[in-house]
Amino acid sequence: MPITVDIDVMMAKRKMSVGELADRVGITPANLAVLKNGRAKAVRFTTLAALCEALECQPGDLLRWEPENPGDGHGAAHESGDSFSAGSTTW
Repeated sequence: MPITVDIDVMMAKRKMSVGELADRVGITPANLAVLKNGRAKAVRFTTLAALCEALECQPGDLLRWEPENPGDGHGAAHESGDSFSAGSTTW
């Protein structure tokens, strides 16, 4: 996926552990680890807002887009016909 999650970078800057951040955000450490390691398929805006509040940062400090095919300048999601859908993931 072309979205890279940099939560670990902000956690290091704030000297915050996974357990502490999970407690502040109100999610389990396991779900935070899934998000932190880039294995999540979605994140709720409420969770993103809680992460930003706890880490005192902006959403762009936690998420960034990188093209899957850097040579052609186009993201694969557009070419493959992928579309946005609201999932039922509870993070």
